[in-house]
Amino acid sequence: MKRIENGARRQVTFSKRRKGLFKKAAELSVLCDAQIALIVFSPQGKLFQYFSSSSSSSSNIGEIIERYRESTKETRISIDNAPPQYIQRFKYDITMMLKQIEMLETAQRKLLGQGLGSCSLQELHEIDRQLEMSLINIKAKKEKDLLEENATLREKCGVRQNEQVLVPRKQKEEIERKKKKERCMDLVETDLFIGLIPPPSRYS
Repeated sequence: MKRIENGARRQVTFSKRRKGLFKKAAELSVLCDAQIALIVFSPQGKLFQYFSSSSSSSSNIGEIIERYRESTKETRISIDNAPPQYIQRFKYDITMMLKQIEMLETAQRKLLGQGLGSCSLQELHEIDRQLEMSLINIKAKKEKDLLEENATLREKCGVRQNEQVLVPRKQKEEIERKKKKERCMDLVETDLFIGLIPPPSRYS
């Protein structure tokens, strides 16, 4: 996934996705009686906002944001008052997560063919193996989708699974005769060329 370079397409996508996001938020609020606040700024800096209140209270977006601030404030206070060993463990987990993210990003770049200069021969073999496995999985998924699409089309057309389209016997025999005739003509012309005898013109 990357940024849409075309400005018009980017604006259309922003509008569609924003409306979809607000719609999902409204559905979540109604289904689960949840309080939701959304703030979106367009690339031009225009503000779009959505908020919903639960059936038990009538709040606005300001009250929901203030509730969020109070909640995060309590979390910050609880972290500041935590024992030193807890904070050290928290910092260690953050460091390890950052290292894992960096490793995953490096592996992704290598799979895309970037930054291969520092790779050993063994690493290149491993990347090649992973790409082959990915290609096998992609082909298997593609074949499965094609079979499902074929089954759907057969069902729409009223054709059974093992049923084949029948060609009339006379038409089939005519096709076979034409194929045999073409093969014979190819053999004759080949023999003439091999014997250094120029092939007769069909129009002489």
